[in-house]
Amino acid sequence: MHFKSPYTEKPTGNRRDLHNLRRMLPYIWAYRGRVLLALAALVLSKLAIVGVPLVLKEIVDALDLPAGAGSNLALVLPLGLLLGYGGLRLAGSLFNELRDAVFARVRYHAMRRLSLQVLDHLHRLSLRFHLERKTGNIISDLERGTNSISSILNYMVFNILPTMAEFLLVAAILFSIYDPRFAIATFATVVVYIVFTLAVTEWRMHFRHTMNRLDSEANGQAVDGLLNYETVKYFNNERLELQRYDNTLSQWEDAAVKSQTSMSLLNFGQGAIIAVGVTLIMIFAAQGVVAGSLTLGDLVLVNTMMLQLFMPLNFLGIIYRMLKYTLADMDRVLKLLDTQPEIEDAPDAGELVVDRGEVRFEDVHFSYQPEREVLHGVSFAIPAGHKLAVVGPSGSGKSTLARLLFRFYDVDSGRITIDGQDVREVSQQSLRSQIGIVPQDTVLFNDTLLYNLQYARPEATREEIETAARHADIHDFIMSLPDGYETVVGERGLKLSGGEKQRVAIARVILKNPRILIFDEATSSLDSVTERAILAALKKVAAEHTTLVIAHRLSTIVDAERILVLEAGRIVEQGTHAELLAAGGHYANLWALQQKERHEEAAVPAAEESVVPG
Repeated sequence: MHFKSPYTEKPTGNRRDLHNLRRMLPYIWAYRGRVLLALAALVLSKLAIVGVPLVLKEIVDALDLPAGAGSNLALVLPLGLLLGYGGLRLAGSLFNELRDAVFARVRYHAMRRLSLQVLDHLHRLSLRFHLERKTGNIISDLERGTNSISSILNYMVFNILPTMAEFLLVAAILFSIYDPRFAIATFATVVVYIVFTLAVTEWRMHFRHTMNRLDSEANGQAVDGLLNYETVKYFNNERLELQRYDNTLSQWEDAAVKSQTSMSLLNFGQGAIIAVGVTLIMIFAAQGVVAGSLTLGDLVLVNTMMLQLFMPLNFLGIIYRMLKYTLADMDRVLKLLDTQPEIEDAPDAGELVVDRGEVRFEDVHFSYQPEREVLHGVSFAIPAGHKLAVVGPSGSGKSTLARLLFRFYDVDSGRITIDGQDVREVSQQSLRSQIGIVPQDTVLFNDTLLYNLQYARPEATREEIETAARHADIHDFIMSLPDGYETVVGERGLKLSGGEKQRVAIARVILKNPRILIFDEATSSLDSVTERAILAALKKVAAEHTTLVIAHRLSTIVDAERILVLEAGRIVEQGTHAELLAAGGHYANLWALQQKERHEEAAVPAAEESVVPG
């Protein structure tokens, strides 16, 4: 099965903006009462703001008295209007801040919910997806995507809707009080402005898309290089990593410059349209004052309203561009949410019930890619409480058996059962709760040893954790550290040696205490002395468990009730250790080769000790 990841494909350029905006509605529905209250505060704020020019007109007309008019009237009337003017401005500010405070919970809850949903979805995606992903790209897109939902809500509630409300109020006033040409000129200016903004913004959006893609790619390269720090140092390739990073940043720089240049063109065009519109309206108002059909207060009113309308409209151009950018940012994270998990529970999946713990592979065929089959009709059984070992060269399909048993992948044909239950017909959670694994490459969380050990069973007591650590022969090592169990192991456990990490993994599986155990070359990083101690502990742990051992060192599986020899995805031999040696086939040859290597390794120290310095 070929898996397509949004992180291995180029962006299509179709941002599905309206669709993405509709998908945001569930994120704010939980606080719809707050949304309505914020919108009410918004309307009240705009009513107060639009009322300011009306009061200002009355103030100007009141002060524009004929010569010799009574001073008492001139003093009293503007004072009341001035108090009203101040009250309206205060009310506008109050309702604005109330809107912000009420809406804060909606915005941050939406960010939290989206972040949680994306992380949950990432955990549910298949192993195939995570093997193909680029961690840096995902982190960058996740951060921009969650920030974008906050930005979009801000733009909608704090900018777009207020501007629309103010425009409608201004239009109503112009139509009801003044000559229609004022409203027509205002509408024409707004329409030309919007059309120009939309057209130019759509033209220049591909620069932003290119910037996003290159930014994610650069972050992915930087994270990849840092995660492989030791490999970079081994090969002296610091300059190569910097060159690769700089090449991507160079392309990003070119796209950013084009984006900024085109933005300057857009800003100038918007300013020119507004300047022409305001100038035309002011000419109409001035002509009315000269003709006597309008007062000086009317001129101030029209001018103030135009400024109040066009100032946010000018900002609306920036908001529209930012809205498009944030929708582009959100698009990748929404496409990630649209990625379907390859492995899903069946609609009627039940809980796995393990009475005995018998595992069976029945004519299993499997391939990671359609053109290359990894397992060819593999069949075997592990009786309850028995230990079965699988050996074979690299690439023979040994570790694939463990992945299929955990149901990280589904078989192409055949089936895998536990106590007669097909693993595809039970829930993944119940399946994995019954299986424990000690992997060949143990990766730990960048947290304390206690956290990493307790990860197997979060509800475990400290005493149970320490008991498991003793069984894995790591308790004394932990207590020798300055911080003991509170020692932080570093990213991916890099502060520990390979053997120490494997003993942590063994302690975890002991603490989990599942019915089925898998040891995937569990002692590959241990020295001979530690290996013998660990093998004794594993033997004790596995005594009453069904155990699958994937081994390279044949000396670790001589006590297995049955041994399978896997080669090129087929079982070529099977039997006990003694039976396979007697057969003189692949297993016997591999045993003889490993015994010879062990004797040669043991002979080297002995030869060095016999040399007496002269």
